Amino acid sequence: MANPDLMKHKNIIDVIKYRGIWLSLSAILLIPCIIAVCYLVFTQPNHSPLKLGIDYTGGTILQYSTSQEVTTSEIEKIRTKLIDEKFQTPVVQVINNKTASIENKENQNGTSDKNIVSIKTTFLGDNNNEGIDKVTQIVNEFVKDPDLVQTNSIGPSLGSELLKNSLVALCLAFLGIVVYISFRFQADYAIIALLALFHDALFVIGVFAIMGIFFDWYADSLFITAILTVIGFSVHDTIVVFDRVRENNRFLAKKYTFDEIVNASVNQTLARSINTSVTTLMTLLALYIFGGTTTRDFVLAMILGIAIGTYSSIFFASTLLAWNKDIREARQHKQA
Repeated sequence: MANPDLMKHKNIIDVIKYRGIWLSLSAILLIPCIIAVCYLVFTQPNHSPLKLGIDYTGGTILQYSTSQEVTTSEIEKIRTKLIDEKFQTPVVQVINNKTASIENKENQNGTSDKNIVSIKTTFLGDNNNEGIDKVTQIVNEFVKDPDLVQTNSIGPSLGSELLKNSLVALCLAFLGIVVYISFRFQADYAIIALLALFHDALFVIGVFAIMGIFFDWYADSLFITAILTVIGFSVHDTIVVFDRVRENNRFLAKKYTFDEIVNASVNQTLARSINTSVTTLMTLLALYIFGGTTTRDFVLAMILGIAIGTYSSIFFASTLLAWNKDIREARQHKQA
């Protein structure tokens, strides 16, 4: 039951008063993301909104450990040489991480390598020693004493199957959320909760699309896992706020305006939302800083998703809910 003294408490944040600022901020965050996603859709051969990793396209990743500081010019020379040797669309990156679990494992001399030279190229085959040896030979020309520490290959047909399964998982998750929200709330609440979900997922996808354009970031199966987790968190946080709004509105609608009820409800759940998000982000930041490089992109996607999910449930979804109510009341008043 709603607290009748709720309105007597001073609000920490006046969400409704500054809703124009919150909606403008969402637009500022999402417009570059939409542009980046559209750019990739129209420029990539597979029309994907993200640059897809070898999990989905098929290919081979070779990782070489070295104590040498590899410069940008050396990376470019390795890439150019690979292209000259007919390796299609090679991606060469240097991973600087002294604490990585597999890439920076201790070698036989008991020393720890500083850098990992990661090379992604088209599928070389599990037993294509000639192709792997050729890549190693090219790396040897520009890097001192490289040691091949990891080889990972996925065939094109398997990559296509993994992509299809990932998309099916996303669609099923979204369908389940739509069904649940539709039964749990009335139509306008459900639609706005789904808009908040799209808001959060689009932001995370858009950031990775932008980084893919400028820094050759690729989405793999872990990224899909992160998106599934993000939309679950986003909906959960929004439902908590909407539940409080609905309960307070049921008992306080005769005394206060809907804007006042929404504002008070958001502030009532504010401490819970922030505490949950901060504790989760602290764990994720620890994983990002001290965890291995193989999970770093996954953790970053989670950090972005948790942060934007907290923002959207407090500032985006609640303001849209109040704005929608104002528009409906204005129409009813005009018709009367």
